[in-house]
Amino acid sequence: MVQLPPWLPAPTQVAIPAVVLLSLALVRHLDAPAGEWGRKLRSRFLLGVPWGTVVSVLGVLAVYLVVQQGAGNWRNPVTLPFSSWSYLYPEGWLLAPFSHTGPGHLVGNLTTTLAVAPLAEYFFGHFPSKRGENPFFSRTTNPWVRAFVIFPAGVALVGLATSIFAWGPIIGFSGVAFAFVGFALVRYPLLTVVAVSAQGAIRTAYQAMRDPVVVGSASRSFGNPWWYGTAVQGHTLGLLLGILLGVAVLYRRRERVGALRLWTSAVVLGMSMTLWAVWWYRGESSYVLYRGWGVVLVVALAVLTTVAATADRGPLFDNASRQQVGLLALLLPLAVMVGVAVPVNFTTVGDASIPGDGPAIEVRGYDVTYAEGVQNQKVSAIDVSMFGETTDVTTSGVVVVNDDREIWSQAVSKGRLGFAGRTSVRVGGVGWAEDVRVERRGWSAANGPKAYQVWLRGPDDEEWTHTFASEPATVGATLANHSVEVVPANGTFYLRLASGNVTVGTAAIPERNESVTLGPVRFERENRKLLAAVNGTRVQVAARETYR
Repeated sequence: MVQLPPWLPAPTQVAIPAVVLLSLALVRHLDAPAGEWGRKLRSRFLLGVPWGTVVSVLGVLAVYLVVQQGAGNWRNPVTLPFSSWSYLYPEGWLLAPFSHTGPGHLVGNLTTTLAVAPLAEYFFGHFPSKRGENPFFSRTTNPWVRAFVIFPAGVALVGLATSIFAWGPIIGFSGVAFAFVGFALVRYPLLTVVAVSAQGAIRTAYQAMRDPVVVGSASRSFGNPWWYGTAVQGHTLGLLLGILLGVAVLYRRRERVGALRLWTSAVVLGMSMTLWAVWWYRGESSYVLYRGWGVVLVVALAVLTTVAATADRGPLFDNASRQQVGLLALLLPLAVMVGVAVPVNFTTVGDASIPGDGPAIEVRGYDVTYAEGVQNQKVSAIDVSMFGETTDVTTSGVVVVNDDREIWSQAVSKGRLGFAGRTSVRVGGVGWAEDVRVERRGWSAANGPKAYQVWLRGPDDEEWTHTFASEPATVGATLANHSVEVVPANGTFYLRLASGNVTVGTAAIPERNESVTLGPVRFERENRKLLAAVNGTRVQVAARETYR
């Protein structure tokens, strides 16, 4: 078999773009006279290209590769300092809407942008909509300025608005992607549905280009519900901003769209883009999804959009036209969102104490530790209880605190660390990044809970720092009227044998193929298993935790 040089693309990576271009050429030939597609695009785009979309995508990609240092660590960029933690931390809210948590997050938002933003830009247009107007008469109508300055600047401003007026920390370009959808929706509702559907095709083609052949097998995995972490408030805010801007352009150009077509498209888009995924915390590792109220939200937004976009200039009241009432219908929910966002985003962690009782690793202003059952000081910054839910939320896992950046974050949950055993937390800022490594080791008591400990290691540390020990784990069965506990303490795991409330003996868990005797019980270690022998009977009492 001929081995191709590694720098050459695989045959599949050549075939995918080739077959797409050939099929487009064929469809173009069958669908329209020669040159018609080009004329339509050039009537709205400079040289027939959506340059504003291209500039926006390249800008977001540059933030990921350079600012977040994704070029050197594609799968683990710096994310903590680039979320909108507080108004008092400008670096966060300035960069949050253009930063991403990882390649999946980035690709998802950019493929949506590539699918929908050209349609929004086509509606915006680089050239005047009326014939006879000179596009070079002023800077605002100059197609070069509109393509390379005004449209990208508008994208940046919408991004900042989704960061400033969202409720709590957000990160990602998805708010702007929803704004593209809202802007295009009010003028081209059905085409917007098609464009959003095309996002899946673009993403699949990208993944096929990147990994033409994938081999998979059944495996265990750990994950929260897919809707956990969805920034519905940011998505709704972006959608409303896009709709508002689109309606303003419609009013200025005196264009109309069918009400039924718009309402239907808005409902379909809201459902397909999971705008209904309204959720909240319900305990440390459980969450509640308000799917029913989410559907109500989608339909309500569709009604508001339809009322605003289809209103004419006719009077509705003595001093108000239908268009003015339609704009007010859009501005009211935006005002509510802003009214909630401002006090939330002015909250600070102040001189937040490091949670837990164990030591922390300090890296240039960041404190990284492990704690369980502590109050989430960012979510609980404003104490509110409504409809049986509360902002008084506790959390367990690896916690990162940075007072200067107003950061208080659960970087890794207790469950995820318990599944993986080892992980790392990346902290940093513009131009620098460091990794703090985290390791968990533990024993599972037979028919009982787990006993475990956690260690941390900073980028310059030669030794691991012990930071947490769980409660002892009691074995579910008794041995000759004695109870057995696995006791984690000071980096070592001990066995404690007790009769009633009296401790018979304590000893460290023996090394592999060694044993220790406490009272009438002999404990033997066989690889990862711990066995107990009493009067000729051997039973397993514990096993080392295994991780994935």
